[in-house]
Amino acid sequence: MDVGEENMESGEDCVSVSGRFFLLLFLGFVLVVVGVFVVLVAAVLYGGGSVSGGAVIFIGPFPIVIGAGPDAEWLILVGVIIAVLSLVVFFVMNRKMRRFRV
Repeated sequence: MDVGEENMESGEDCVSVSGRFFLLLFLGFVLVVVGVFVVLVAAVLYGGGSVSGGAVIFIGPFPIVIGAGPDAEWLILVGVIIAVLSLVVFFVMNRKMRRFRV
């Protein structure tokens, strides 16, 4: 029996996941479902308007922001703001995690 098997049997290398993670995961899922529902209701009630869309795609730490339609500028601006905030939160959390490891 080697060292890796001993650690697996004793359970010392298990990663504990806090309840906050599952709460945030559930909250994110609920927000996505509510957002889809709101868009669906708005499309049914106020149909016939112009359509705009935007997206942020992360490839590594680099965001790619795209948009189409008459309101694409606003969607791209919101996408860039969200991308910057996501990167700031990532780096702040990464710094905090490094402090706890040391």
